[in-house]
Amino acid sequence: MAVSVDESDRGLDLMVNGHIHSIADRGGSLLDVLRDDLGLTGAKDGCSPQGQCGCCTVLIDGRPRVACVTPARRVQGREVVTIEGLGAERAAAWGRELCASGGSQCGFCTPGIVLRLEAAAAALENPTVEELEATSDTALLAHLCRCTGWQTITEAFVALHTGVVSSAVDQTPDRQQRIDLESATPQVISPSTTLGSGGFAADSAPSDALVAVRDAGGEWVVGDTLAQARRVAGKVQGRRTTKEHHHPIPVPTGEFVATLQTGWTDPGYLETDASWCSPGGEPASCLGNGGAFGGKAGRDVERAARRLADAHGRPVLALFSREDVIRLGPKRPPVSGGIRADGSGVLRIATTDGADDVLRAYAPEFDIEQVTIAGPPTSVTIRGAVWAEVAVLRSALQPGPEPIVVEGPSGSIARVSGGPHGIDVSVRAGAVGDPVVLRSYCIGAAHAGWSWATSEALTVTPDGEIHDLTVRSLGIGSAADTPPIRVELVDEPGRRPINGSDAVFAAVAALAWRHHGLAPRFPLLSQLPGR
Repeated sequence: MAVSVDESDRGLDLMVNGHIHSIADRGGSLLDVLRDDLGLTGAKDGCSPQGQCGCCTVLIDGRPRVACVTPARRVQGREVVTIEGLGAERAAAWGRELCASGGSQCGFCTPGIVLRLEAAAAALENPTVEELEATSDTALLAHLCRCTGWQTITEAFVALHTGVVSSAVDQTPDRQQRIDLESATPQVISPSTTLGSGGFAADSAPSDALVAVRDAGGEWVVGDTLAQARRVAGKVQGRRTTKEHHHPIPVPTGEFVATLQTGWTDPGYLETDASWCSPGGEPASCLGNGGAFGGKAGRDVERAARRLADAHGRPVLALFSREDVIRLGPKRPPVSGGIRADGSGVLRIATTDGADDVLRAYAPEFDIEQVTIAGPPTSVTIRGAVWAEVAVLRSALQPGPEPIVVEGPSGSIARVSGGPHGIDVSVRAGAVGDPVVLRSYCIGAAHAGWSWATSEALTVTPDGEIHDLTVRSLGIGSAADTPPIRVELVDEPGRRPINGSDAVFAAVAALAWRHHGLAPRFPLLSQLPGR
């Protein structure tokens, strides 16, 4: 049953998007008010709420602020602008440019990014392209975006402020086919989705839906609003640990040319798992407008939404916090492996269903050993899991420093060269179909591969307890840490389109490894002197 709590009958008068709204003062955050009281869902909650992801950014008196950690009562007498208040013409321009550059995929993070860049641009006078790029890189440090790899967002920002007018890209069959191939799940990329209207479950639940969250014991607690449910649950969100991460699987013995150990890593998707259901109905998909890089395999929130809706006789929106996602969501399995001069090798992997099949299909010359260790659940659905590690090891045998060449399981081929000052990518993935989409996903994959290899790690103790419980503690590379990425798309007319970005992901990770001298462990930056 819903749990009621005493609420203050004091009122707040807030100026939001040019209108005064009188609401009850429940002591909540500005994000609570925007979403629950005013139905303005453009501001998103990606960190539950710790002010870490930037997805809830709004403008307060023209300055960007994260709404999730801003008390609502502090903005009385001030002007709040959300993405819905940006203005039709300006919003249309942003939607057009983000589609034209490929600067948005799922669209969860871009509303907050747009508003921060709007504020950054207001401080510029006749900026050069270089100044715009530097401004964007600095502004984006306050945000996380897992899909796009940052660069295409900056390209949209530059185009918007240099008088370049692009044509919005239509959702053609070729475009949709390429989106579905690269995202591995149906996804819509359009001017409206770039501004946050991607049909996310937390945005589309009925206005009278109860809200359910997990308490510290893992039980679902139901309230009339998200803020109320969180208060009743009483769970304090975890923080980043000071403990060192470790590599849980020992290196196999043998005459190897190179070896590699990895630890636990999290997919790091921004939209936390959410689903709503009406009594007797089917739950809304927790995938929203994207596949979450294979990380939302459990669908626990869908089952919870259905069960709780039937129990309460009302629609229920079930939500994971960021801590829930990290504790319960499947991870990229840790591995330890070595490759011999003849190309054969051994890969040890944390026990993971389907890992044997993946390795047998991609690298039959490798022996696989599944190792039982304590830790979070793992999955082969995570982008490139198992085979990308083999592709990295294989790069040790490629002659010369570059290019690194990787053939993905789909048959696509990525060639990459360069390093921290710039990465050149060439990809063959059948008929291109839509170059904007394929380029965007390849840039995002290049960022993800570089980030995985260099900086991502999740601290899991030997007894299996996760200690990194915030989105910033996952080590996802920032815009400033990501090298410029140049992409060449090799069109193959008449050949069936196939996924190309996954091969880019593995190839760029291998490039980072080669650049760091085949260092024996990921993440690579943790092995630099003084780190």
